[in-house]
Amino acid sequence: MSTEKSTQVTVNIDSSADEREKLEAIQKVIDTYKDKEGCLIAVLHLAQEIYGYLPLEVQRLIADGMGVTLSYVSSVVTFYSYFSMIPRAEHAIKICLGTACYVKGSQKVLDKLCSELGVEVGQTTKDGRFTLRDTRCLGACGLAPAMSIDDTVYKRVNPDHLEHILAQYTPNKEGEAV
Repeated sequence: MSTEKSTQVTVNIDSSADEREKLEAIQKVIDTYKDKEGCLIAVLHLAQEIYGYLPLEVQRLIADGMGVTLSYVSSVVTFYSYFSMIPRAEHAIKICLGTACYVKGSQKVLDKLCSELGVEVGQTTKDGRFTLRDTRCLGACGLAPAMSIDDTVYKRVNPDHLEHILAQYTPNKEGEAV
């Protein structure tokens, strides 16, 4: 039976915090976990929560603080799809390109989204509203093709209906989503 106490850190930093405050908050996270083996992913999650993404300078700070190489930190960041090295948008769009969805036309949905949003897969729209990604499964194979926006899964997506779906995430004149 282990008597080691588990460590949990909560992030209490306002989204309007300046660069210095964010880096100080990340340093506090590092100081909490630096002597605990196997905590790099926890540190990366918290750092991304604080900073919004994991640019090279944040990865370097974490590597130095955790006593590991920058290449090791970068390999973890690039391996896990949760982590991002570029700022993420307000909404994440994922298009399933798994077999069932692909056969049912998800590539056409993806092509139409690229055209509508003016981005390629992995990019963020200029207004910062959407990041477009592909994935291999959303768990809705029987209702293919599927896509998700944030935590909402859309099934049997037709390229002709994308404008209506995206409109739900576009603010009206009062700043509220339609």
